[in-house]
Amino acid sequence: MKAEDKTYGLFHKFIEKYSPVGFKGIDCNDPLLIELEELTEANNQFFCIADLILFHIIWASKRSTKMIGIPPGELNAYYFFEATHPDDIAKHSLGRSKTMSLANDLYCAKQGNAFLSSNIRIRNSQGKYEDLLFQLYFFYSTIHKTVFLFQVHTNIESFKKRKHGYHYYSGQDLSNFRYPDDELLNIGNPLSDREFEIVKLVAEGFTSQQIAEKLFLSVYTVNTHRRNTLKKSGFNTISDLIYDFQNRGLI
Repeated sequence: MKAEDKTYGLFHKFIEKYSPVGFKGIDCNDPLLIELEELTEANNQFFCIADLILFHIIWASKRSTKMIGIPPGELNAYYFFEATHPDDIAKHSLGRSKTMSLANDLYCAKQGNAFLSSNIRIRNSQGKYEDLLFQLYFFYSTIHKTVFLFQVHTNIESFKKRKHGYHYYSGQDLSNFRYPDDELLNIGNPLSDREFEIVKLVAEGFTSQQIAEKLFLSVYTVNTHRRNTLKKSGFNTISDLIYDFQNRGLI
């Protein structure tokens, strides 16, 4: 892949050109769109635009058919949830909640932008689950009085797999809105599935003894996991870790 292909400059040009008209009347013969389709073909991506106040996908690029088996005109928000791997449903639900929270914040402020990024296993056109990076760029439109979402999906099956945790970012640093690399994909939740499960139970008010009984573990094992979560996250107390995870929309 050429170095320039790793930037999202073309996406920004597309947003700048079509956001003033609410992403209506997108011309498939537009040289900019043709170049974008070629780029996303090379990068194993597709993208779509949604109005989050109307909760409606306005437009999607043609590669949605090849990647997830849904033609652009039939793509809707509910499909992504239905096609999510069963083990990623909880993570996807948290992402949806964070998406609506960010959209509401921008709509109330009547200005601004935000960015949310995570990876979720989605069923492809052959019925097999593949790891997709979801990159969501939110921005308020003063012209249309709504919050638009520009969403890029990248197949990251070929990237180095993380041993623990998963990629997650929520904030306003748009330098993270770029073609993924190992540095980008290592941002997020560093905990193993078991450690993350225990943190969520602690957040729900369970004691170590209750968690041990619920998960069929010893109290010693539960407390070892709790200590490991603090070592990995850099926090001094589990309360601080839980607060951070809640603030970032992880739990």
